[in-house]
Amino acid sequence: MKVVLFCGGLGTRIREYSESIPKPMIPLGHQPILRHVMEYYSDYGHDEFILCLGYKANVVKDFFLNSKPQTFADCVVSEGGRNIQLLEEIKRDWRITLLDTGIWRNIGERLWAARQHVEGDEMFLANYSDGLTDVDLNDMTRRFKASGKIACFLAVRPPLTYHLADIAENGRVREFRTSNTSDIWINGGYFLFRREIFDFMREGEELVLEPFRRLIEANQLMAYKHEGFWRSMDTLRDWQTLEDMVEKGDMPWNARMRTERARKKVMVALP
Repeated sequence: MKVVLFCGGLGTRIREYSESIPKPMIPLGHQPILRHVMEYYSDYGHDEFILCLGYKANVVKDFFLNSKPQTFADCVVSEGGRNIQLLEEIKRDWRITLLDTGIWRNIGERLWAARQHVEGDEMFLANYSDGLTDVDLNDMTRRFKASGKIACFLAVRPPLTYHLADIAENGRVREFRTSNTSDIWINGGYFLFRREIFDFMREGEELVLEPFRRLIEANQLMAYKHEGFWRSMDTLRDWQTLEDMVEKGDMPWNARMRTERARKKVMVALP
């Protein structure tokens, strides 16, 4: 399936970086978070991407137009850089549409601007491009197909550090609990859509407001609940958390690393 990635936001809550580069291009390790998201989808066999650009679109375009395979692979350099030998096979063969959808458009407007690139497809994927997860995309897709619904979003627990209070009308406190023991779910930014999604949209509307309200009224929206790893990069603190994970090699969103960790656990368990 094609993957629509929304890459045009200003990223005002992480201004320390986004004043110089667009939010999806903020680096995690040696590559931007956008590429981490794309590799997640590619690990599931989805290699055709439509990037809805906006703020500092030229930075994203320059990255894909000028990046070289050796940037993301171990290599041997000789002859003053004229000879480069890759030490691992690069299997990524992505088709990327770079679509400038304007600076001030919301997510719904960006998807509407990209509709001609996906309207011929029965289903497609979409993502905010600033969050990472280890959700089983194949299972999410299977359930969505079986549901017959028009839209599906990933529902996750909010990563809150606050204690939630259950308070009666008279002020009596019934209970304090953590967010992961409450029944609070939020939109995780991973979407599956059928092409009929555009029948529920109107130009200028935000995606998860009016269009989703119409979907709910028509019983055409489903949520896929995920209790595993999910983290969005909204603030500098979020970036630091993800950066620390990358530095430690703890990247649950990376399928190859998950496989390698599982293999090592099996080897340790062997007598």
